[in-house]
Amino acid sequence: MWPWGHFGIAYIVYSLYSRGRFGRAPRPEPALAAIFGSQFADLIDKPLGWLGVFPHGRFLAHSLLATGIVILVVYAAAIALDRLETATAFVLAHLAHLVADIPPRAYLGYPNDTEFLFWPFLSHPTFTYHERLFEPPAIVEFVVTPFTHPGIFFLLEIPLFAAGLTLWYLDGCPGLDYVRSRR
Repeated sequence: MWPWGHFGIAYIVYSLYSRGRFGRAPRPEPALAAIFGSQFADLIDKPLGWLGVFPHGRFLAHSLLATGIVILVVYAAAIALDRLETATAFVLAHLAHLVADIPPRAYLGYPNDTEFLFWPFLSHPTFTYHERLFEPPAIVEFVVTPFTHPGIFFLLEIPLFAAGLTLWYLDGCPGLDYVRSRR
């Protein structure tokens, strides 16, 4: 998934969480944490993959082990700084990023390309495309398979981004004034 798709999903998730938990739109600092959290894994893994330090762009920061450590560190800092809402925004966005990076075909029983979640316990790659965890009903495969094509999946990110950006705007553009005041 591209950065704008990750932003869209993560902001929608956090905005819905904020409305459900606090009964209001996201505040500026947590909104910015959600935006940063939506990109965090790629900000670490992609450059190190491009430089050849990692074998590809979904490696350390995309693993559940590293995510667990990041969550512990983020919440420890949040408790010390009294920023639990901000930490929660970051964590929800980071988790949304990982879920969004799971290829749609994984839900049909083709687990290849999900090994990044289980690094270092699984190496890359461990499955072939023909292995399945279960046999999905033909109608499910008929409906979902067209959406597993990278080009179509890319096009689906545009409405996600538009929805996230629209929701951010309707929420009052939280974080924009905060960033402007910090210049």
